[in-house]
Amino acid sequence: MAGEAPKKISLAEKFALFSDYWAPRLAARYNGNEVRLAKVAGEYHWHHHGETDELFLVIEGELDMEFRDRTEHLATGDLIVVPRGVEHRPCARSGEVKLLVMDADGTPNTGDEATAFKPVEI
Repeated sequence: MAGEAPKKISLAEKFALFSDYWAPRLAARYNGNEVRLAKVAGEYHWHHHGETDELFLVIEGELDMEFRDRTEHLATGDLIVVPRGVEHRPCARSGEVKLLVMDADGTPNTGDEATAFKPVEI
């Protein structure tokens, strides 16, 4: 068997390692994808990802995912996949939200490499 032996990841332990908002942390990698954890509060900016879809899973809290034509409300345990090229704006209007976000390796969280927060591995 090649590579490292699989190890469980405790999301609660990983979330306890950071407190800043809109700054994703890299919890795992698989098949050229990154599993990112983020704490968010307030409104993010409008953006899109031209090359890849993006998956958001609400671990704790409530998130509004705004699109130009509607808003999808997500509660704990809900997920949404934003297709590539679709403009969106995540908003956490009711306090802190803990998210698991899945992106292709190296995808800038802002949609723009120049302004992106580089995920820190935890």
